[in-house]
Amino acid sequence: MSKIVRHRIDPANLPPLTEKQKEELAALALLPDSRIDTSDIPSQGKAFWANATRGQFYKPVKASTTVRVDADVLAWLKGQGKGYQTRINAILRDAMLRATSQK
Repeated sequence: MSKIVRHRIDPANLPPLTEKQKEELAALALLPDSRIDTSDIPSQGKAFWANATRGQFYKPVKASTTVRVDADVLAWLKGQGKGYQTRINAILRDAMLRATSQK
């Protein structure tokens, strides 16, 4: 009879790194890219990259804030249905990406 042990890891509450882990990470950070062995990583052809989507699994950390907006702007956002805060974030993200791509 085998005993199965399961561990759940909460990425938001990871245990602190040990000194040994910190040393290993510091050594890796100093390693130049030319010294990193990537021979076990298969190369991806043009067909793979043609269908790739950027940030598909990226979920940014949300921060709570208070923002003052004009009443008519808020009414317009809320008038489009549920999720007005998500729409505000999407509008701001679009503006941010356009501003950063112009630099």
